[in-house]
Amino acid sequence: MTRSADAAPGRSTPWDGGWHRAATRLESPNHGVRPAPASSSIDLIVVHSISLPPGKYGGNAVQQLFTNSLDWDAHPYYQSIRGLAVSSHFFIDRTGALWQFVDCDLRAWHAGQSAYRGRSQCNDDSIGIELEGLEGLAFEPAQYQTLTTLCQDIEQRYPIEHIAGHEHIAPGRKQDPGSGFDWAQVQKALNWPVQRFPAATWPDIQAAR
Repeated sequence: MTRSADAAPGRSTPWDGGWHRAATRLESPNHGVRPAPASSSIDLIVVHSISLPPGKYGGNAVQQLFTNSLDWDAHPYYQSIRGLAVSSHFFIDRTGALWQFVDCDLRAWHAGQSAYRGRSQCNDDSIGIELEGLEGLAFEPAQYQTLTTLCQDIEQRYPIEHIAGHEHIAPGRKQDPGSGFDWAQVQKALNWPVQRFPAATWPDIQAAR
């Protein structure tokens, strides 16, 4: 479901349908239709981290992974993920550059087995954002700036009520974006109610006030 205000005549919008105008568009085949009734309740943003190979930044391996064009023989690590078919709606590299792979009205394959706010299968009703980075390590100021603007724009179009990390929707299975991600900084920049954030982040958010 999109917010009706987005369609108001003459109103400037960063969106072209479910595509963000500021993002470099690189379409992934790894997506599907959101099942009803999830398609009318896209209220969760999921933050991830990724680097390929792990800890190496730059290049276009992440983009290749999401478009099924990664050379599995280019690095020994790739053998452990050979044949993996995944995607995210967005990817923010270390410079803050924004890429989009899947129309936000559609279901990207970023969350896997997951559950949050009393619902399972978070791919169905969430928007996934990957940050170039390694879980547990710090992210760049430019990435936070792009993430903040993107979240604000997503809220303009979709009824967002929650933002969480992959680690919060798949605890024990995933650890990203990890301890190096500054949830307090994001909450302050967005000025969203603390209740929109995972309960595990509330002490840090409160301490930063």
